[in-house]
Amino acid sequence: MSLLTLFVLMAGASALMGFYRLLAGPTHTDRVVGLDILFCVAIVLSLLAAWTSGRTVYLDVAIGLALAGFVATLAWARLIQRQAARERETEP
Repeated sequence: MSLLTLFVLMAGASALMGFYRLLAGPTHTDRVVGLDILFCVAIVLSLLAAWTSGRTVYLDVAIGLALAGFVATLAWARLIQRQAARERETEP
């Protein structure tokens, strides 16, 4: 088994765990973690594509995915924070 095949199999297993956490997570935080895992898997797969093809365009894709994942995580965390603040305000 080559190193590339091992990386792809590990990325696939991580993606399955990320999908499970995203869909079945009981809290919003679990879903954010699942989304982060999926972004990380996508970044790894783009880096593997750059490695195997020798083209640097996939590195640009990986950088874009990292930026989008970071912004999505911040936005979702802000949404969770606002929802928790509203719940605290309405408690007697």
